[in-house]
Amino acid sequence: MATTASSAEPAPPDGTPPGGPPEQDAAGLGRRGAALFVVPALVLVALFLVLPAVWTLYLGSTDYRLTGIPAVDPSFVGTDNLTRALGDSGFLRSLWLTLLFVLGSAVIGQAGLGFALAWWMRERTGWLKTTLEALVMLAWILPSSVVAFLWIAFLDRDGGTLNALLHTPGAAWLLDHPMLSIVVYNIWRGTAFSMMLYSAALGNVPASHLETARLAGANGWQLLRDVVLPCVRGHVLTNLLLISLWTFNDFTPFLITAGGPDGASEILPVHIYKTALGNGELGYGAALSFLMLLINLVVAVIYLRLLGRGRRARRRPAADVPAPRGPGAGDAPGRPDDPGEATA
Repeated sequence: MATTASSAEPAPPDGTPPGGPPEQDAAGLGRRGAALFVVPALVLVALFLVLPAVWTLYLGSTDYRLTGIPAVDPSFVGTDNLTRALGDSGFLRSLWLTLLFVLGSAVIGQAGLGFALAWWMRERTGWLKTTLEALVMLAWILPSSVVAFLWIAFLDRDGGTLNALLHTPGAAWLLDHPMLSIVVYNIWRGTAFSMMLYSAALGNVPASHLETARLAGANGWQLLRDVVLPCVRGHVLTNLLLISLWTFNDFTPFLITAGGPDGASEILPVHIYKTALGNGELGYGAALSFLMLLINLVVAVIYLRLLGRGRRARRRPAADVPAPRGPGAGDAPGRPDDPGEATA
């Protein structure tokens, strides 16, 4: 029986393991050297994220106000502000309006319209595609104040463009339909991001998969459902995570309706602004902001778990499903039925 020589590389005399010391990486920086590149980013994160969050948590546990005695000597109230918020009808109403705003303008509006535009333009060329992309991008890159002014002029009761197009003079869209107005406004303003992300995702779908499905007789809906969506599932969840968080924390609808009329469009960021700065209740407003932060974390964790589950599901078939074996597969070269057949 032939013996196999050991291929293990002997350790150097000084005891250093093969390949260099464990602290060294491919660039030769080591842990300390690599940490020097990370420290500036950690400092920025601490200054602009961690410290404001800790300060907000501290203010939320006090009765700090802009005026009066609590402005000079605030008192520690513990969780009283959080308990008050959970029983505050104004906070609960603004939270409900915010959820409707996110569902209508981000999940359904921006994600749906962005995917529809990307799907429609995937095989388009020429001036029509270029013009449409330019118009969608223009809505995204314009400053929020300019976009808000354009929409106020568009929806104006007296000389608004929408009333002129629909022949409905005197229709007060911002007063009669405030939530619908800001939902449509946010869809128009933010669809470009979803369109660009989905365009890149659709461009990575293997053309062979699409052609095979077409040859098998799949129609457009079956092609989208069974081939395209499984390939872009991760992009869809990433897009939904980003636009949901952005929309949940969006303050720009205040520029159009200011939360009115009578709080009918007072989403959570606007409610916190009016509470903290309008009413001067900085402590209570900080507590509301902390609750808003917790909601953001819950939404992010849900999306990330769904994204991780999808990745595990894509890897599982290759590891768990055994290879098919037909008649005579055990006689194939390199795949013996009995492991003993491989030894002489």
